[in-house]
Order: sequence, then structure tokens, then C-alpha cells
Amino acid sequence: MTFILTEDQEMLRDTAVNFTRDELPVKHLRALRDAGKNGVDPEARQKLAELGFFGVLIPEEYDGVEMSMTAFGQVMEAQGRTLASTPLLQTACIGASAILMGGTEAQKKEWLPKIAAGEVTTALALDETSHHNPAGVATEAERDGQGYTLNGAKKYVQDGHHADMFIVVARTFGEAGDSHGLTLFLVPRDAKGLTVQALNTVDSHGAAHLTLDGVHVDDSHVLGAADKGMDILEPVLDRGRIALAAEMLGSSLAAFEMTHEYMQTRKQFGQLIGSFQALQHRAAKMFTELELTTSCIAAALSAVDSQRNDIAELASLAKARASETVHLVSNETVQLHGGIGMTDDHDSGFYMKRARVQEALLGSASFHRDRYAKLNGY
Repeated sequence: MTFILTEDQEMLRDTAVNFTRDELPVKHLRALRDAGKNGVDPEARQKLAELGFFGVLIPEEYDGVEMSMTAFGQVMEAQGRTLASTPLLQTACIGASAILMGGTEAQKKEWLPKIAAGEVTTALALDETSHHNPAGVATEAERDGQGYTLNGAKKYVQDGHHADMFIVVARTFGEAGDSHGLTLFLVPRDAKGLTVQALNTVDSHGAAHLTLDGVHVDDSHVLGAADKGMDILEPVLDRGRIALAAEMLGSSLAAFEMTHEYMQTRKQFGQLIGSFQALQHRAAKMFTELELTTSCIAAALSAVDSQRNDIAELASLAKARASETVHLVSNETVQLHGGIGMTDDHDSGFYMKRARVQEALLGSASFHRDRYAKLNGY
């Protein structure tokens, strides 16, 4: 197994790093927050599309770039470094993967070119409580002639406040907690009976609660086979978890580098604080955790590209490690900056706030430790 990037992947990484640094720095997120825009920037979205970022995982026959999961991971890591608020995770990864894995040829031809061009954004509407639980779906989808009628509610749908189309997971059979009986539906934002409640989030990226009251969708909007949605959902979620872990790694690396630089310039008692052994130990702890996390994420990205049979285990390993690392580093960033780190004027607080959301999205560290154990027979 090799984790060396190809020339094309390196070029994509460099393009993503330069773009986020120049066009989407932390001050850009701060400006969106202060303007009450909930992390939404249509101009940035169009530039992302022009650079081909939305089409990294989409085949060329559907107007995509057709690269690899490893390549997409480089884009997500670059995004994480500057806390950029973009639809890439929900649209370019989760949405595109769901349609690729479960969509009919007609659905692929209709939606994938629009995703690649940045014309349509998607959001996965799955969880219904404050904790991630893919099988805990109670939203009902009742057969109705040539389609289904959906009733229920979804909590904290990332990017739901501005998504053009939702991938709604509903129950066509069984009870909440059953892994069988789930079906995925493509539901446009303007569907009758769908209410979108925008949320102002602590990380300034935004989200939404959804209410589905008699929402009708016809059979052409069913994604994959009825009652067997988990066959698509789990591998799609794993791709999303790995991509999110890559973003979290980027956030952790940027926060660590900012802290390391501060330790080399800030003086107390006439000495650089970086010369204090106790602080050196804390920096060394962060560095080793970052190295471990980097390896876990590289392995997970490579597993997807190689179509290995342990993708689920590596996805949970990567997400659990990334969650613990971003928690540690974001805490230390604030603490080692001292008083200035507690102010809104400094960027360290933005990294901590984003870290808390990243940790919970698509399953916390405890969720994935438990899942990893079960996948390995414990």
C-alpha cells in the first residue's frame, strides 16, 4: 500500500490550498457570519465549480473530472485549513456518491452534470434526534399510487438551509431501529409540504431542520431499491465520514501550525513560551496525534479507491481519530494562546467552534469506536 500522491493529485491539492488560502480564508467566514449569511456564498460556489471541485468523484461521461477519493480528500483537507463553508461534502461527495451508487441511468444523466457544474446542491436528510443513528429513522413513506407520501421530521441537516435538493431517508417498512425497510428519495426544495427551518449554528456554517407534511414524490425520485436503502446509505455515509475526517485533519493542522508559530514568538518572563518544557510536551502530543490521524485518513481514502472490503472499518477509524485529534488541538490552540485566544478577534475560537460541529457530524468518536468494535466481532 502506498500513500504517495500522483502528479495530478498533487496539482489538485496545490490548487485547492491556494484557492482556499486566497479566496476563502477565516476572515471570509467571519465576514459571512457578521453579515448574517449563514456561511452561504454563491460566488465562491461558482468558483469551486469552475475549478472542477464538484466533479472530482463524477465520471467524465456525466461531465465530471473523474479522479479519486484520495484526490477529493486533498480538497477537503484544504477546505478544513481555512474553515471554508462550502457545499462540497454534502454535494460533491455524499450527494454525488448516492446518485452514482443508487441512481438509475436517467437520474445520473439528470443530476450529475448539474452537480459537477455547481448548478445544484444537495443535502442528506437522515438523522431525527440529536445523535447520529442511521437506522433510527421514523419518517414514514407510504405507497401512494405511482409514488410515495412522506411524513416526518429531520434534525440538523447540514447545508439544508440552502440545498436545492434533499436526499431524504424514510421508512417504507418496519420500525425505527430496523436496518431494513429504509428507502432514499430525491426531494426538491420546493416540494409541496416540505418546510425548511434555517438554523444559525455555532460554527457559522448553517444547517436546517426539515418538516415533511404529506410530501408527495413519484417513483422516478426513488433512489435505489425500495426497502433496501441501507445498501446505499452505509457506503455513502462512509465516503462522507472519510471526507469529513480529511477536512477535520486540515482544521487540526492549521490550528496546530498557528499555535506553534505563536509559541515561537510569544514571550513570558523574558523567554519564548516555546522554550518551556511543559508546553513542548503538549505540542509534541499534538504532533504525534496529527501524524497518527494522517495515516488513518490516508488508509481510508486509499481503501475506497482500491475498493477494499474493510472500507467501513477504516472509515470509522478515521472519523474517530480525527474527532479526538481536532478536539485536542482546538482546545490547546485556545489555551496556549492565553487571553487573546478567548476573544472573538482571534481566529482560535473559530477553530474550536467548528471542531465541535465536525465531531458530531456523521457520528461522534464514541459512535465510531462502537461501530468499529462491532464490525470486528466485538
